[in-house]
Amino acid sequence: MKTTIVNAHVVSPGVDLENAVVVVEDGRIKSVRKGPASAKADKNNTVVDVRGQYLMPGFIDVHTHGALGYDFCDADEKAVFEFARAKLQEGVTTVLPTTLTVSHGELVKAAKNAKKYADAGMPYAKVPAIHLEGPFINVKCCGAQNPKYVRKPDIKEVKAIAKVYPVKLISYAVESEGGAKFAKECFKAGVVPSCGHTGAKFADLKPAYRNGLRHMTHFCNQMTPLHHREIGMVGAGFLVEDLNTEVICDKIHLCPDMLRLIFTRRSLEHIQMITDSLRCSHCKDGYAFEMGGLKVLLKNGEARLVEGGNLAGSTLWMGMGLKNVHDVTGIPLKDLVRCTSWNQAIELGWGKDLGKVEKGYVADLVVINPRSWKPSAVFVDGIQKI
Repeated sequence: MKTTIVNAHVVSPGVDLENAVVVVEDGRIKSVRKGPASAKADKNNTVVDVRGQYLMPGFIDVHTHGALGYDFCDADEKAVFEFARAKLQEGVTTVLPTTLTVSHGELVKAAKNAKKYADAGMPYAKVPAIHLEGPFINVKCCGAQNPKYVRKPDIKEVKAIAKVYPVKLISYAVESEGGAKFAKECFKAGVVPSCGHTGAKFADLKPAYRNGLRHMTHFCNQMTPLHHREIGMVGAGFLVEDLNTEVICDKIHLCPDMLRLIFTRRSLEHIQMITDSLRCSHCKDGYAFEMGGLKVLLKNGEARLVEGGNLAGSTLWMGMGLKNVHDVTGIPLKDLVRCTSWNQAIELGWGKDLGKVEKGYVADLVVINPRSWKPSAVFVDGIQKI
């Protein structure tokens, strides 16, 4: 079955092509060319007119906890289905559901629920693996994570979870006992290690870096700040060029000036936009909930702990994050868009299949309305899901 997308404004890494025609066949992109749109619909060809809207690679969100009142760590197996459905509505075609710092049993249960979603054919966004945020973090840098469940890095625990469902990314504090060795063990197990929720000094990062660590969890948030006598992890993110830094682009977790600093001073090849969205995403102001046993309230669009007021995550949609950075920096969309999907795909080993609107790539695509910056259509493996 063939699908022809016409009147598209294609925005892909290095590409800005208006009045484009994109032909999809057998789940992959067969061609991308300049119009005019001459395609005719028949029983073997579905024509989709996107009326000049942006056609971008489907977003890949490697750090997101929940939405629609559901969290990935919920015992309810329906949570993964509803979560993935919500992410698809945001234009996310591939997602790494992200855990909280909770008990081992809860982490295994989350992995089992992910497997049930996979066994059901992944009807919404793709969930190829999961992201463990914790539990091996610095208890002094928990943010909205529950310190009750913090423990030392243990590759056996990671492998036990991965036996249930693949683990692709893990956030942990590199200064933890055995932190450098843990990075090497993660790579051997096929897991990307990331420095996050950390009180590390720059010197603490170096042994893990030598062992291959190249990822930073929600850059600037819950990590040692830049200081002129100790550059910390924020300084490391600017000094060490090839660290892949996650960025929450809601203008709340990072102010507009910090977004401008990051996106104009770091290589765009090593920035990954994330949402870090919580179960309150897609919910109305005033929504109250618990996160790993801690009470959280959504107020004025900000999710904060009731006790202490720490930011707990976001309600951000990836498209709006892209708009925020574009507005703040003026960087062309064809350059910024690599930060929403292709960079993630490259690091996770999918760079030859995902993250571009280009011949041969899997047809995971999102049509973004340039006025609302929300999706008006989403394709997964060439099938229109929205």
